[in-house]
Amino acid sequence: MTEEKMAEAKSLKEELKAKGVKYCVGAYVDIHGVPKGKFVPIDHFEHFAAGSELYTGYALDGLGQRPNDDEIASVPDLDGLIILPWNKEVAWFPADNTFHGEPYEINTRVALKKQLAKAREMGFGMNLGIECELFILKHNEDGTLEIPNEDDNQKKSCYDVKRFLDRYKWIDKVSTTINDLGWDLYSLDHEDANSQFEFDFNYSDALTMCDRYIFFRLMAKQYAAEEGLLATFMPKPFADKTGSGAHFNMSLFDKDTGENLFKCPVEDDPRDLGMTELGYQFIAGILKHGPALCATFAPTVNSYKRLVRKGLMSYYSWAPVFNSFGKNNRTNSVRVPMGGGRFESRNADAACNPYLAATLALAAGLEGIRENLDPGPAIEANLYEFTPEQLAEKGISELPRTLDEAVTAFAADPFVTEVLGQELRDEFIKYKSEEWRQYHQSVSQWEIDTYAKMY
Repeated sequence: MTEEKMAEAKSLKEELKAKGVKYCVGAYVDIHGVPKGKFVPIDHFEHFAAGSELYTGYALDGLGQRPNDDEIASVPDLDGLIILPWNKEVAWFPADNTFHGEPYEINTRVALKKQLAKAREMGFGMNLGIECELFILKHNEDGTLEIPNEDDNQKKSCYDVKRFLDRYKWIDKVSTTINDLGWDLYSLDHEDANSQFEFDFNYSDALTMCDRYIFFRLMAKQYAAEEGLLATFMPKPFADKTGSGAHFNMSLFDKDTGENLFKCPVEDDPRDLGMTELGYQFIAGILKHGPALCATFAPTVNSYKRLVRKGLMSYYSWAPVFNSFGKNNRTNSVRVPMGGGRFESRNADAACNPYLAATLALAAGLEGIRENLDPGPAIEANLYEFTPEQLAEKGISELPRTLDEAVTAFAADPFVTEVLGQELRDEFIKYKSEEWRQYHQSVSQWEIDTYAKMY
């Protein structure tokens, strides 16, 4: 740590002490996107800022260590400071892992920073907005999940005002905190499923947005626990209701001027979507690697119960099951919203590790630019109603239907190894393959209900 950085850390320590901060934590994430870290007394802040905290990586999922390996360290990003709104004595910082003083390659935030550096070499920065969807539920003693509203039996509760107001105290805590943190909340609503909500705050550079999404999940859970409720980002808690996405809204900007490089007047776009050729090339890269990307956008067994046309619902799920793009057409996995200038990857769900998903999405888009790829014509039809023959005629493939299929596609795409490196790639495959194995070999309540008395 340079003398200049040490002086900066000392100054920040005094500022935090004056505000009543007693502890600090540098939170990095495991392969699942779950934050981890040690708490350090504020008097030791300079050492903390220099990476004093060591971790046995073997104790965590996806950090690639064995019991006999040296420890990894975490180095907090001092620019990401948040004093916990519900506990002003704790200062939170996003953090990166290091190993023997160098960035640790088996760390997803480190991977995203490396990919952002490659984008800068091409003259680009990445803007990212993540739509935050989640359920607020009762978690009963028997392990079941229950919708808290006693009268909440509506089959279609989207945008319902009463059900929004039923959770007003929690909603207001979350919304107020988002704005107090300077994130600029611009929309919130009761979503399609009962007791499901969405918060949308302003986009930012990709690294900052990923840091904010990790903190948002922690914050939402904290405020729900204060109400005796569970905030869950599980993608599909109920088979007969829609699931929770985390739609990634992406664009590139000029690293020098900040200009949105995907935006153009609709009348200047031959496809009439308000996107530049650069934007279409980026989309084409996303589609080229769509099946492999799906593993990180939708990284759990439960994710693929969301990615269905209908499932056990009486109406279409809104979920993207096709590797295709279009305008304001939510049956595509990639959508260009009205006005253009950005596109939305809709198969990302609420359980994703945002750093990992953003790393591969950015890399795929940059490949599309380098190779001058074309995504083909925009699809405007309702793809849910297409037969397999009609999909084949249009050259549209379905995305993976299970975590096993997604991990297989992830493992088979050499692009993944090129972007993440062999070790990080292998760690993801290891943990997600084991997740599928354990799920596939477990006995569900459905099996007991169906077979126990039948045979």
